[in-house]
Amino acid sequence: MFQHILLAVDLEAKDSWSKSVPEAVNYAKAFGATLHVITVVPDFGMSIVGSFFPKEHEGKMLEDAAKRLHEFVDSNIPKEVKSQVVVGHGSAYEEILAMQRRLKCDLIIMSAHRPKMQDYLLGPNAARVVRHANCSVLVVRD
Repeated sequence: MFQHILLAVDLEAKDSWSKSVPEAVNYAKAFGATLHVITVVPDFGMSIVGSFFPKEHEGKMLEDAAKRLHEFVDSNIPKEVKSQVVVGHGSAYEEILAMQRRLKCDLIIMSAHRPKMQDYLLGPNAARVVRHANCSVLVVRD
């Protein structure tokens, strides 16, 4: 049923993946799917903020994220599951949706925390992904 699964993780927050990784592994094994594991490095947002960092800072952040994500996959995804590491750059939900379309993933798996008051006003990443994805989305709750 699923051939390509996109698993979104935040390497800085274990609660963003501690429950979703086992689910993603189970789905990938059950369907013989490729598991694409994505993390997103935020951009600076405003160009004035970026001017405070050296030019090579962004490239180093992306390299570091790729290295850490490879280590994460090596430690948390069984070798028998075909996997790919993907590092996005920008807004988390926009990068997740763009990568889903680019890789033609038919399922997105991600975690969601209990909403806080500001989430009702701004909308968390999981809600935005669910609302705009053109494929199935499995949101794993705590």
